[in-house]
Amino acid sequence: MEIMTQLDPKTPADKSLLAAIDLGSNSFRLEIGRLDSGHIQRVEYLKEPVRQGGDLDEDRNLTAESMERGIRCLARFGERLQDFEPSHVRAVATQTLREANNRDVFLKLAKKALGFDVEVISGVEEARLIYQGVSRFLPQSDERRLVLDIGGRSTEFILGQGFKAQQTASLHVGSVAWSLKHFGSGELTENAFMRAEIAAESIFDTLGVNFNHKRWDVAYGASGTVGAIADVLVQYGRPEDTITREGLYWLREELLRSNHVDKIKLLGLKEERKPVIAGGLSIMLGIFDFLNIETLNVAKGALRHGLLYDMLARDDAMLDLRNASVERLASKFDVDIAHAKIVAEVAEKLFEKIGVDIQFSPGEQQAHARKLRWAGLLHEIGCAVSPIDAHLHGAYILEHTDPPGFAQSELRCLSLLILGHRAKLKKLDADFSNRIFVMQLCCLRLAVILCHARQMPNLRGIQLHLFDNKIVLSLPRTWPEKYPQSYYLLDEETASWQKTNWIFELNTI
Repeated sequence: MEIMTQLDPKTPADKSLLAAIDLGSNSFRLEIGRLDSGHIQRVEYLKEPVRQGGDLDEDRNLTAESMERGIRCLARFGERLQDFEPSHVRAVATQTLREANNRDVFLKLAKKALGFDVEVISGVEEARLIYQGVSRFLPQSDERRLVLDIGGRSTEFILGQGFKAQQTASLHVGSVAWSLKHFGSGELTENAFMRAEIAAESIFDTLGVNFNHKRWDVAYGASGTVGAIADVLVQYGRPEDTITREGLYWLREELLRSNHVDKIKLLGLKEERKPVIAGGLSIMLGIFDFLNIETLNVAKGALRHGLLYDMLARDDAMLDLRNASVERLASKFDVDIAHAKIVAEVAEKLFEKIGVDIQFSPGEQQAHARKLRWAGLLHEIGCAVSPIDAHLHGAYILEHTDPPGFAQSELRCLSLLILGHRAKLKKLDADFSNRIFVMQLCCLRLAVILCHARQMPNLRGIQLHLFDNKIVLSLPRTWPEKYPQSYYLLDEETASWQKTNWIFELNTI
């Protein structure tokens, strides 16, 4: 059972604490934990029923009212987190913001209110993190697990063993959306339930046979809808932390007896869950029928717990799942990995030089350097399509792939770096007011130039500095004579930046 803790904004942050924020379609949640003997122990937890999933207008924009509710909630979370290091906080948004056309507006306001970036993650990444959270609360065994999570606007399905998710799927069906679509008037009728269950099963058909009963031994359910249904059933004599087909049918009959959402009177059902319980229940019934589930075990972990454990892995570069994802992409698209590693190494060394002029918070420079390294490793990924315009093909691949561990904003950044690693910059649709991005882009472009002979260049004596809107590359006086081709290409680089609000200056010392 989740315990709500009163937050005291005046309490200074413990540097050993980690914080995860889940901007779900139904509720926003803040989980603060501390690592203890390999496990993260809860310190504080807060949940607010923001219910943004029901407030997308006909143009798929978040309404002003729903944005205001969300921002007010994040401001309260931010007050508690104001002393936290950026590397100790991770906030992610799910299906509602994946769909919202005006999400960029909300994300800017959210960062200002919370004090930290909010990432929009894909459905597949959401499913992976859910499994990561659930698996940490289960005994270690070889059992094959099915994990499902019915959210406000999407439902995630995961097959896994141990701590590893092996297959994931995210479908656009959730308790908020289904309640609005099939029970929008508030009336609870037999016909409405039948239509909602059939509609849900028609979407589950896209899963094919990938999640049938032969692929798993035990089924687990995580988070909101699962927890809400389990809380009601246990109040009426059903086993704790277990949902059965019989229990679902009983709950369905109880809702039908109520006739209307406003008349629901069930022990254990929170007030904010009443408007969405019918949609969630119909989805659950559809899942039980489609996957032939008889018993669903209620899991303790959820997305936010997966975020906490994922942050621990990101602190250790060896465990960062994104490294493995980059390696798989490079292998899949037959990248010249020896050359890519040289470019990545040179880009990192240049970033270290220029980083002297920036006051980074602890761990921040390493995080930015790691993203630059990934861009270096993947900068020629588009060559698998065609060496001509390879930067365009590479950017397209990154924009349309979904490697585990990455947020959509991270993939967008990598895509822009790959797109801009060569050719003119004037057409690059990027935020050139972002100094860190400009530093990364410049270092990658310079690394590609310096490695044009596909061998490690001589960087001795090279200096790279940042001054306001100017980047200055200084070379030893004898360098142009020793490396005329490289110097020519670097001189050409000065023209590439002329159409931006940045100046690139080349000189010798």
